[in-house]
Amino acid sequence: MTGPVGHRVWAIAEGYIPPQSTGTSRELTSHETVCILNVGDADAQIEITIYFADREPVGPYRFVCGARRTLHLRFNDFSDPAPVPKGTDFASVIAADQPVVVQHTRLDTRQPALALLSTIACPVA
Repeated sequence: MTGPVGHRVWAIAEGYIPPQSTGTSRELTSHETVCILNVGDADAQIEITIYFADREPVGPYRFVCGARRTLHLRFNDFSDPAPVPKGTDFASVIAADQPVVVQHTRLDTRQPALALLSTIACPVA
């Protein structure tokens, strides 16, 4: 493959961590995930900022996606600088120092008929 794959800034306008789950295992816990793909030859330094309808943004949350690797991050697990609240609408901006591809996924297990949604984030020019 020639040339970079992806973008350096991405936006996910939709975010919501369901407050309940039907299961107690990690696999059946309702969650929101950002999936990052770095096909480049250099590690990507990632910064994620969370935006809300009724309060100031929180972040940046910092991560590293290794060269030629993927990184799946559950918003449920974010803690520094603050946890992402459950049951609250939010949006996120993902900034990287290398081109990456970003996908958004939610698993909603509030009822026995599980729901999974996944979308590609919006690249920001």
